Amino acid sequence: MAEVRALVLRAAGVNCDMETQHALELAGAEADRIHVNRLIEDKSLLDRYHILVFPGGFSYGDDVAAGRILANQIVHHLADPIQRFIDDGKLVLGICNGFQVLVKMGVLPGNGAFKQEQVTITYNDSGKFEDRWVHLLPQTDRCVFIEPQRQIYLPVAHGEGKVVTADAATLERLKSEGYVAYKYVGPDGEEGPYPINPNGSVESIAGLTDSTGRVLGLMPHPERFVRRTQHPHWTRLGEDLDPDGIKIFRNAVRYAQENLLQSCSA
Repeated sequence: MAEVRALVLRAAGVNCDMETQHALELAGAEADRIHVNRLIEDKSLLDRYHILVFPGGFSYGDDVAAGRILANQIVHHLADPIQRFIDDGKLVLGICNGFQVLVKMGVLPGNGAFKQEQVTITYNDSGKFEDRWVHLLPQTDRCVFIEPQRQIYLPVAHGEGKVVTADAATLERLKSEGYVAYKYVGPDGEEGPYPINPNGSVESIAGLTDSTGRVLGLMPHPERFVRRTQHPHWTRLGEDLDPDGIKIFRNAVRYAQENLLQSCSA
């Protein structure tokens, strides 16, 4: 039986690639970690995969700005194959630094194409690295990674997580056209200041999708909550606890199984 294949893109400073590979495998995919330089050398490698993941970490040491150097490298060397990947209906996920990369590539938010940046992700309002668990509430029903209306609980770990838009009109478009994937909320679903919103993101934005719903970027780390024992209160919550992070990967794998298994070369 054919398997869903996922590519986890590595680069200098990326440090969540193994956990992300593990999460994808738990969700039922065959996952490979491939360095960006190898993909630049052989762009046809991407044709083998249904899901492309930009994992978390500190690519190139966050020099210049978080995700900037890797984003520039991809735009100049891999824009065409990644554009074809998106056009072919395949899935792209960016987690934390990976979200920063997708934004600085101009893929998020947008129409599934490389565009001029409309959004950036900058330093937390707190002026420090934020390492905590947060509640997230979906804001769209078109993103294939997301279960609409279902609040989830995931960890964040970043120094540059504040989402800001180029102008007020861009922000209004994100909200009205369904580009906001997740917002930070409190336990009862309410928006609020720090620490509910851990970084000061405008409108409490925690994640963005594109017009296709097949590209998702988010600051929290779903790969860090794929087993119930990773929850900070797991001993109190019982054995029926179903980790929220693994569901994002399961949704992606399920979509690929149902829609993409005939679309890759061997």
